[in-house]
Amino acid sequence: MVRLITRGRFTHEYVKGLVGAPEDREPAVRKLIESAGAKLINFYFTTGDSDFVCITEANDAEAGIAAMLGAAAAGTISDISTARARTGAEFKAVAEKASKAGKAYRSPGER
Repeated sequence: MVRLITRGRFTHEYVKGLVGAPEDREPAVRKLIESAGAKLINFYFTTGDSDFVCITEANDAEAGIAAMLGAAAAGTISDISTARARTGAEFKAVAEKASKAGKAYRSPGER
């Protein structure tokens, strides 16, 4: 399973709609994520550089990314960034591959 952390911002249209008719958006976000074949783990409204954070899980990263693209196409979210999240054990495996790759690398000018 792939875990993704997605952050984004609301557009003026999103804020106008939410303030005009306040609602818990988690059910709509869950439906969006599930329609793309992923599972919503958590959805948070945040302050600072982003307005929301979604933590999703899927068999492939494309499912989570597709869901966010679907929402972005509606024009109500923007500045979306998605990063893959890894456990300590998963990242250890990445570090092991990096260690092997690093031994094969030659810096410019070295012989």
